[in-house]
Order: sequence, then structure tokens, then C-alpha cells
Amino acid sequence: MAFIDFDTIIREAWNSYDSSREIAHIVDISAKVSTNHVYRISLKDKNFIVAKLSYFGKFEHFVEDHSIINTLSNNLPSPFENFLARSLMKGNKLFVHRYKSEIIDAWVVFYRPIHIKNKLPKRLNKNEIVKLAQQTAHFHKACDTVKATLPRSSKTMKDDVNDLLEILDDTSTKYEYPVHRDLIRDHCHLFLDNYKSLRGDELETIPVFVDWNIGNFSVTPNFKLFSRWDYDWFRMSTRMLDFYFFSRVASDIGDKTVFSYNVDVMMEERFIIFLKAYHKIFPLSELEIRFLKESYRFFILTYVIKYGRFFFHEIFATKLQKEALEIHLPTLDEKFDPEPLLNALDLNT
Repeated sequence: MAFIDFDTIIREAWNSYDSSREIAHIVDISAKVSTNHVYRISLKDKNFIVAKLSYFGKFEHFVEDHSIINTLSNNLPSPFENFLARSLMKGNKLFVHRYKSEIIDAWVVFYRPIHIKNKLPKRLNKNEIVKLAQQTAHFHKACDTVKATLPRSSKTMKDDVNDLLEILDDTSTKYEYPVHRDLIRDHCHLFLDNYKSLRGDELETIPVFVDWNIGNFSVTPNFKLFSRWDYDWFRMSTRMLDFYFFSRVASDIGDKTVFSYNVDVMMEERFIIFLKAYHKIFPLSELEIRFLKESYRFFILTYVIKYGRFFFHEIFATKLQKEALEIHLPTLDEKFDPEPLLNALDLNT
């Protein structure tokens, strides 16, 4: 991408939001694996706010997602009433600034700063896995409680996969995935077929954040969920989309800086410990456990294959896509077996 002065876009966005308050300075606090940009903005009146700039996905989805997140942050019941950051409003609307040029279509939203407590250890012990599972169940339950109050979402899993199929069929994209187009196409159709046979449309829809790596949320000293940031992969969907990342956090190897998206972590005994603790608070169904494999397939197809090079920096995108295409997708149906999970939860009928 050609050089883009992101600071200027942020200043333009803030001026559009409130030109009466001047910026003192801007500091880039972005994660180093992502192409998204996050900034701490110090104002001359001694206050500060956080700005997120994105050009990942579609503008309409960006506005839609942040509108849902902002309503969710206001509507979540205790003890999660301050778990999510609140976006700045202008008048009675969420403020979103759009910067469009020949080079980039970028969007900016401002957040009130969120308080952060403890990060999880890189490897959890079994007691910590249980506590995290219990907290996750309570959070999902809270999200389920307020789902009827949230703005409508237009994104669906089927739409995302069909969109990837259209990209594969577009002759202008023939140089993308040149060796693996048939493999990707096959897995798109496998997902759509399995979604239908597993009655995916019957799965409950709640707010999910998908990316629960340990750098995206904080907990209290006694392991209660305290705050959550990074909403890049937020969507309204089945709660099963959250479980792959929790299997990574609970895994024996733990959450690593140099990471890989292998499916093996969902077959570990440590993930079964997580599921059993979660299930006692917010019970899972047989259908949901059987759908776990398709949630993982969807994650790989959408966030690694379809959007990987837009979301991750090139070095990470290349590595993750190569592994997905050469290892994870070809071995998925062989490696993932829902039966041990169903047996552990007494859901096998």
C-alpha cells in the first residue's frame, strides 16, 4: 500500500467530531500483527480518548457492527455493565468518520478509554480453565439476555462463504490462491452442505467476538472477566464461533505470540474441562457441539483465507494461509471428532 498519513485522517475525524477541542498529540498503540490502527489521542484539555481506524471488510458492516457493540455495551446487565468500551456519540448517533480517496477507504470510530486489570497467564492451570469457562458462560448468558434489544445485523455465515465462492469464480482474482482454489471451493461447499444438514439456521444468534486471544481482554485477580477490547471480528452469530479461541487459551501449549490455527486444541482434555465447566452454567446442545467443526471451518475460510491478507500483516498472513491450505483444511475432517466432547457432556443420543 502507498504511504498514507493516518495521523492526518485521525485529526480530520476528530475535527469533524468536535472542532472545539484540540488534539495535543497522537500515539499509535496498534497490535503488531494486525493492519488495523488504534491510537491514543491526548487532548489539550488533559483528557484522552481512543481512536480506531479500519479499512477491513465493508464500511456498512463496520457501522453496523459498532452500532450493535455500542448498544450491547450500554445494555449488558451486571456484572458486565462496564466490560466493553463505549463509543462516542454525536447527537443521538454513533459517530463514524469516513475517509475515502483513490488509495484507501478508511473509517474511524472513537472510544472512551477502558480500564484494564490482569492479563491471563500464557498457560492456564486446570483451576484457571474452569474459572474462565464459568465466566465465559455467564458472559454469553448475559449477551443472550439482551440480544432482542440490539440493532439488526445483516451478516450471516452463509453470506460470507458464498461471497468467497464469488471471489473464486471471478476471473480477475485468478492470481489469488492459484494452487488451492479447488481446495477452498470444496471446503466452501462442505461448509454450506453441513450447515444445511446440521440445521445451522436453528442455532441461537448472540453477539460473539471470535478472537479471544489473551491480549484482547483482562480479568480481576480472582479471574472474573473485567474488560474486553479489540472488536475486529465481532458479529451476531452462533456462540460456537467463540469456542475455538477458548480452546487455544485452554490448550496445553497455551496462547503463544508465534501462533498457528491448528484444530488439535479442540480435541485436548483441557478443552473438555473448559466445556464441562461452561455447560454447567449455560448448557450446550448436541447440535452446537456437532457444529464446532463447521465453526472452525468457517473461521479458517473467512478470517484466514478470505480476509487474511487484509487483516494481518503480510508476514503473518502468508504463514497462516499456507498452514491453513496445506495442513488445517486438508486434515480437518480427519482430526476433529465431536464424539469425545459429546460423551463428556452426556449429549450423545
